[in-house]
Amino acid sequence: MSLLVNDECIACDACREECPSEAIEEGDPIYNIDPDRCTECYGYSDEPSCVSVCPVDAILPDPNNAESTEELKYKYESLQERD
Repeated sequence: MSLLVNDECIACDACREECPSEAIEEGDPIYNIDPDRCTECYGYSDEPSCVSVCPVDAILPDPNNAESTEELKYKYESLQERD
């Protein structure tokens, strides 16, 4: 499942700096997570880095974008080939 940023976001930039997939972009007024790039840190960490560093717990699973481990793995591998 991809992640999303809710209205509690304080735009502190902590999540964006931690994202290994560069999936987090500055938005107005809150940050956005690109579901095409978000791998939930598959291949990098056991849990999403952005979730663990968010000081206000503003990053949650996106219920509208459920992804299996296999899908996250495929996305991770595809991003590795592009970058």
